[in-house]
Order: sequence, then structure tokens, then C-alpha cells
Amino acid sequence: MTATETFDPPSADGDARRVQELGYEQELKRGMGIFDSVAMGFATISPVVGLYAVVLVGMVVAGGAWLWVLPVALAGQCLLLSVYSELAGKWPLANGAYQWTRRLIGPRYGWFTGWVALCAYAVANTTIAYLGAPWALTLLGITPTAHAIVITGALLVLLCSLVNAVGVDALKLALRMGVAAEAIASVGIGLALLLVFREQGFGTLFDTFGAESLSGGSTFAALLAALAVAGWAFIGFDSTVAAAEETKGAAKHVPRAVWMALLSVGALVILNAFATTLAHPDPAAVVAGKDIDPVSTAVVSSFGDWSSKPFAAIVLLAFIACGMAAQGGTARGIYSVARDGVLPFSGFLRKVDARQAPIGGIVATTLVAWLGLLLGLEATAIGSLITFGTAAIYCAFLLVAVAALAGRYQGVLSRSKARIVLNVLAVAWLAFETVNVAWPRTSLAPVGAPWYQVWAAPMVVTLITLAGLAYLAVAKPAKAV
Repeated sequence: MTATETFDPPSADGDARRVQELGYEQELKRGMGIFDSVAMGFATISPVVGLYAVVLVGMVVAGGAWLWVLPVALAGQCLLLSVYSELAGKWPLANGAYQWTRRLIGPRYGWFTGWVALCAYAVANTTIAYLGAPWALTLLGITPTAHAIVITGALLVLLCSLVNAVGVDALKLALRMGVAAEAIASVGIGLALLLVFREQGFGTLFDTFGAESLSGGSTFAALLAALAVAGWAFIGFDSTVAAAEETKGAAKHVPRAVWMALLSVGALVILNAFATTLAHPDPAAVVAGKDIDPVSTAVVSSFGDWSSKPFAAIVLLAFIACGMAAQGGTARGIYSVARDGVLPFSGFLRKVDARQAPIGGIVATTLVAWLGLLLGLEATAIGSLITFGTAAIYCAFLLVAVAALAGRYQGVLSRSKARIVLNVLAVAWLAFETVNVAWPRTSLAPVGAPWYQVWAAPMVVTLITLAGLAYLAVAKPAKAV
């Protein structure tokens, strides 16, 4: 599409007309309000899941001082959001990474960006289920062996898929309940730890506890590693874009929802990271590898042993809500690309059922997540998958930001000085953080990890890049657009 495309303000039929102007029919149910759109992004980023993804590794590589990189990572992602929100308002379609970039640069670039993004989303679904499974097993009193985690993770994937398959009304109801419970618990626990149960002085926030030894004795290198870890916590907001074709007044509400989701989760992650560190009885033990669950340690030591089960239930609820939103976003992303006939089995992948749910994408998302979980039988394999996922999503973010900058040069997007500066800064941040996240570090790998786990991110990113380029050359999917 070109800069001459018309734009209708939101109205009763404006959303459907806008989708039609962009070359598609309104097939998904337009049943979400702005809060539901925020909930999609909030649940996918998830303050609880995000905190658990980063706090242990962050403390191990940089001690208490790691916390100061969280605001830096959030600010960097806000630069990206200044671009994302503009694109979401101009082209309110599912799978913005694909839809926006093909309109800004061309079908080949758009297909490749969509390919990278879908690979990253697929990995995220496996990661969420794998990391959430031990909490379910804890509540059931079952020892979390590798086989038990894989089976439980598969059941969590199935649960999330069934909710998505019932339709958008069931999804938004489940997300409302999950997000409300998670937000209340995050605020309550975080403030209690910070104001009532603080054990450490504020000097802890500037103490590395010798963690820099993992980075060759360099505090700067340790903080760079911590910044890579912090980047894990602030992704997933693009699920709001994935649900754009089901959001009422999408051109107006989705750009706002993206900001609301990221900033609210970002504030809660930072609050709880500081609270957990200051309430922990022995942060040095985390750095030394003697405590592999610092969040639970801080909570249980503060509130008492009785809190372990309720806390596990809250964490599991957060993982389930995160899984539902992430799988829903992936399914809609697959649907958005497949309806252009540019994926293998596009006819099936673009199917929408009687409930107006993207059932083809849901089935594919479920099967791919199950296949990924099989890697959980080998710790180094699942570790490599988790490392790759974050690097790939930053690659997709970078490709989007570069396309937006090209769009400004062409006059398709705003050429105001402020927009150009923000876009340039977004490209610079994403280029830096993509390399930083993918950089092979022994400090971010388990002790004694094989070389291929240390190099997992750059190796797998290279592999999917070559696979995508090969498919472009052989199948020529761009010609179908």
C-alpha cells in the first residue's frame, strides 16, 4: 500500500472499512475494548513472568547493582514504542511486523520480517509453558523432573489454546481476571516487601558482591550482560497489535494500549525488582549460586512459610495468562501472514472458525509449542531455545524500526524532526541491544555449558535467517502479495 491510502476515524463501521481498504475482509470478531487490548499486552509482558525471567540471572551477573539497567532497558523500548504506536495507528492490522514493513519497504522485506517475528513468537510460547510448569507441579506436590515439566508444559499449552479456540470473548474474560489478580498481587507484595520487610540497606543497590568476576573482572561488562538480561523483561507488548483486528476503534486505541501495557508492566517489574533485592535476607548467596529462586526466598522469608503455596498459585496464574495472550498473539500473527498465501499450508493456517477465531493459527501454534517442549528433555537444548527467543524478537523490532525510518525518507510516515530523531534513536538502541542480547557470554550460560549453548543465539538467528532467505529464493512468496 502507499501513502495515498485513505484513513477513516473510528466509527461503527470504520474498523471494518479500514481493514477492507487495506485489502482484507473483517473475518475476526471485533469484540475487544481498549482495556482488553491493554490486557493482551500486559499479560504477555507480565510483571511476574518478566521478573522471574530476569531477577536471578541479573543478580548473578551484576549483584544488586543490576537493578539500575532496568530503567535503561525500559527507556530504550519506549523509543521503539514511539515508532510502534505510530504504525499501529496508520495500519491497524494483526502482525504489524509483517504488515507494516511490507508496505514501507516491499513484500520481500515484509515477508522476512514476519518470518523472524513468527519464529520468535513460537519460541516464546514454548518458553512460557516450560517455565510455568514447575509452579503447577509445586502446587500439586510433584517433583519437577524433566519429563514431568515437559508433560505439564504441554497441558498448559493445551489449556491456553482451548481458551483461544473458544473465541475472543472467552480470551478477554480470562485475561481480565488474570491481569487483575496479577496486578493486585504485584502491587501488594512489592509495596509490602519494600516498606515493611526491607532487610538490606540501600547500599546493596550499588554492590556487585563480586559478580563481575564472571565478566573478566569488569563491572562495565557485567552491567552490559545485565542490560541484555533486562531486555528480556520488556517484550510482548506487540500482542496488543496482534489483536488489532478484534479491537474496537483500533486505530485510536491500539497505539494507546501499547504504551499503557509497557509502562504499567515496566513500573511493576522495577518496583518488584528493587523490593525483592532489598527484602532478600542474603543477596550475596544469590550471586554465589546458593539461592536459585531469590523472589520466592524474599517473599517466604518475609511473609512466612504459609505464603509459599498462595505465592506459587499467583505465579502460575501469571504464567497461564501470559501463555493465553502469547499464544493468541502468535495464532493471529500466523493468520495475518497466511491470508496472503505466503506461508506453507496457507489455506489451513488462515482458517477462521464459526466463533471467528483463527483456528488454523491456533492449531499450528499448539503443535509448534509442543514440539519445542520436547527440547525440555535436555537442559542445554531448552536453554539454547530460551536464549535465541529474545535475540530473535529484538531482530524483528530492529527490522520494523529500520523500515519506519525508510518510510520517513519516502514521505509515507511523518517527517517531523521529533519523529525522525526518535526513530533514529530507536534504530540505534535496537541495533545495540540486539547485538548485546545475542552476544555469546559464558556468564549468561549455566556453569559448564557446552560451547553451542553459549553461542546459541547468534547460531540460531543465523540459521533462521538462512532458512528464510532460502525460502524467499525458492518459493518466492513475495510474488503472492
